[in-house]
Amino acid sequence: MAVRDPLVAPVHGDHLSAAAALVGHDFARPALLREALTHRSAVPPRRGGGGRSLPATGAGSNERLEFIGDRVLGLVIAEWLAERFPDEQEGALGPRLAHLVSQPTIAAIAEQCGVPPLLDVGSGEMRAGVRKRATVLADAMEALIGALYLDGGLAPARAFIRRAWAAVMEGMTAPPKDAKTALQEFLLARGLALPSYELVSREGPPHNPVFVIAVEAGGRRGEGRAGSKRAAERLAAAALLSQIAP
Repeated sequence: MAVRDPLVAPVHGDHLSAAAALVGHDFARPALLREALTHRSAVPPRRGGGGRSLPATGAGSNERLEFIGDRVLGLVIAEWLAERFPDEQEGALGPRLAHLVSQPTIAAIAEQCGVPPLLDVGSGEMRAGVRKRATVLADAMEALIGALYLDGGLAPARAFIRRAWAAVMEGMTAPPKDAKTALQEFLLARGLALPSYELVSREGPPHNPVFVIAVEAGGRRGEGRAGSKRAAERLAAAALLSQIAP
């Protein structure tokens, strides 16, 4: 099986070929790659009785592959961290892992790799700029990893992740501080009240929920949107910190 070197995908030409070049793998099952690039909004609605249109279930979109890719990414990054920092224990490795597999980090890497123009999204969502949303980019990147794993196994998935995440990994020195912890320490150091977190909304199907969490402190408010409450709280804390920290 041929392996390709370029990490940055071209923004023109056949999307499947560009995505295959991005991950450095020739797919035996191109349908997996097509599915990884398909946003839920691009899946045709179901037909009910009398020809009525029913809401799409998500089948055919990249949601299932994202579920798999999320686990593969976590495993590969955990393995890499243990190799790179052999003297650190779980207390230090955990924050590193959380940062490297966080939605903002994954979305930024997806943007740098050229994933946005490869995505198949609905026309309305395209006009709304859905290809630039962090949640959509992070899900697509994890779906690409899931497709790569299912088609070629762990070795090509590991090789791609280590190329794509290399700059972020190499830039790590001290373990990053969790945003919630950093926010709490910032407020306490200034004699301010502890932050208050609130669930704003919960969207999506049970197997793939999206939580929106708001946090308030010091007269300011930040929001985070993620697939788990904990991740959404971290993003909200980071958003608030960006407003109040120097």
